[in-house]
Amino acid sequence: MTLLETVVDAPSRTREYLSSRPGERLLDRLRADGLAIHALLGVSIFILLVPVLIAAVVSTKRFGIVTGFADLAPGGHAVENYRRALVELNFGRFMLNSLLMSLVIVVGKLAVSVLAALAIVYYRIPYKNLAFLFILFTLLLPVPVRFVPLFRLVTDIGWNDTLWAITVPYLASATTVFILRQHFLSIPTSLVENAKLDGVGPLAFLRHVLLPMSKGVLVGVSVIMFVYAWNQYLWPLVIINDQSRQVVQVGLGLLEGQAQSGDVAWALVMTGSMLTLVPPLALVVLFRKPLLQTFTIQRK
Repeated sequence: MTLLETVVDAPSRTREYLSSRPGERLLDRLRADGLAIHALLGVSIFILLVPVLIAAVVSTKRFGIVTGFADLAPGGHAVENYRRALVELNFGRFMLNSLLMSLVIVVGKLAVSVLAALAIVYYRIPYKNLAFLFILFTLLLPVPVRFVPLFRLVTDIGWNDTLWAITVPYLASATTVFILRQHFLSIPTSLVENAKLDGVGPLAFLRHVLLPMSKGVLVGVSVIMFVYAWNQYLWPLVIINDQSRQVVQVGLGLLEGQAQSGDVAWALVMTGSMLTLVPPLALVVLFRKPLLQTFTIQRK
């Protein structure tokens, strides 16, 4: 090879050398993996959205019967179905009951969990680590183990068909205490020491230091608690006998009792399902950033 040919081929040889370097090969592999991950996410989103889209289409039809792709076209009875579900079948009342129940649970559970996490992290209490382990141990108790004793207790107190019956049993949450404890541990200890030197009391420290620094986590935890409370079905079904006080999840079952030509009124059921989906979905979309931050807490 002549000197001129060597000079001309130098750029192509340089590119081949760079592409053969481990870093370049790793970058190409990461790009390929990224495309595969995005493709997998796209397929997952499609699988999750298809039932929701079908439910939305069925809620606009008269009978809600889908036998093929031709039946997936939107119908012209959306206004009638939603008006009937909200007004005639009292589904709007069920939604208000669930909203009230969820708000009470969120506020009460947040207050209890914040104070519990504050005591566990910042107070010198004998055997507080053992107490925290006991709190976590409650997560291992299955629902059937707690269900019967709780039912008898609420019945003996006389709370049947009341708001207390569907809110007070949910005010204690080991999961929320754990999340807030981990967040409080991530706050620099220098702030705590400076607050003590300045003579700041526990409640003032909570109000002026901890809560302002924990807004994102508190919002994320509140969204989780709201969705959890909104989706409650079994306990309200058992403890609430007055239909006017029932929650939205039980109301969906009542919609299934509505018949059209001897069959289940699936259009009304899907209408109720779409109405039930709106509040928690709106919260998750609006507060997605603090919700994601809640699951990325690390101890410093």
